[in-house]
Amino acid sequence: MEDVSAKFVSQKISRTRWRPLPAAALQPPDIFATGSWDNEDNRISIWSAGDLGNAGLNGEYHGEPRLLCDIQHNGDVMDMQFLDQERIVVASSTGTVTIFRHHQNNQTLSANHRWDKAHYHVDQDTSCGGAACTGVVCNNPEIVTVGEDGRINLFRADQKDAVRTIDNADSSTLHAVTFLRTTEILTVNSIGQLKIWDLRHQRNEPSQIFSLAGDRVPLHCVDRHPNQQHIVATGGQDGMLSIWDIRQGTMPVSLLNAHEAEMWEVHFHPSNPDHLFTCSEDGSLWHWDTSTNVSEKPSFLHQGGRSTAYLSHSTINQSVVSAWLSNDPTKDRMEITNLIPNQTLSVNSLDVLGPCLVYGTDAEAIYVNRQLFA
Repeated sequence: MEDVSAKFVSQKISRTRWRPLPAAALQPPDIFATGSWDNEDNRISIWSAGDLGNAGLNGEYHGEPRLLCDIQHNGDVMDMQFLDQERIVVASSTGTVTIFRHHQNNQTLSANHRWDKAHYHVDQDTSCGGAACTGVVCNNPEIVTVGEDGRINLFRADQKDAVRTIDNADSSTLHAVTFLRTTEILTVNSIGQLKIWDLRHQRNEPSQIFSLAGDRVPLHCVDRHPNQQHIVATGGQDGMLSIWDIRQGTMPVSLLNAHEAEMWEVHFHPSNPDHLFTCSEDGSLWHWDTSTNVSEKPSFLHQGGRSTAYLSHSTINQSVVSAWLSNDPTKDRMEITNLIPNQTLSVNSLDVLGPCLVYGTDAEAIYVNRQLFA
């Protein structure tokens, strides 16, 4: 695996995120951010993925990630998202939500704005009682957060107070949130439910509720297909990958056996969404490839587990059917590759952009793979 570089960082890494590329950028991503958890001194760090000038004769890549700057963070980093090229929104286990600004001219980080105890159990003003903010999603300038307190907050980066708060959005813990479109969000909770919220409506009720049948397994992560907003992927405590079509029914279209422990994150590739990536407490990171004629393609990596899964059938009458919802038996093949052959501790986070993957683990290391599709 010569195209993967590792960096040991003396901190358990809870989140890794690529900085978004400018619209016209041709070069691969270079800058990424990490957040840590379960350390005495948690930090937000900005890294350069390393110098491509170091590439060897065969284009393999030798550099290791280089720390550009970091800053202390109060509490565990539960989630983080780039708001734009310079600002990162961070969710804390203390319930606070902070926007950090990366000053690229002198490579420093500073706290730009803070919403103290955006999430809380009893009273926002008491000295204790903060509830973990578990998820954040950005659509600049809007920021949506969810938490252990079952609350949903809508902030604007340029406003001091919350634009909107849905206090009792959920009676259980909300674990993650994503935008379906600019006015709609989707949350997942600890009793196996997906809920859609229309932010245009003042009613504090979801417009739709979906749920896993049977065992109400807690859902930990969610991602929406970048081009087909009705396709959503979730992962939960049992390690299963669920694919949902929110236009129909209230149950998942497909349930796919995946990891042997909690699935912490799921991400469709933003520009190549036939590819999906999941990571788990079991120390694995899986690349799911539903692009057609899988058998004719060269193997992405020569090691790691490989298996072929079959999507369950669902009948959808439409001309263009995503591979994720496919009901054509010849396209039901899916290739799955474990990108970490020698698994150890939990892989808590991953992010994909262009040909590059970054992930972070409880083994206090961050890894960059710059040739995902080589």
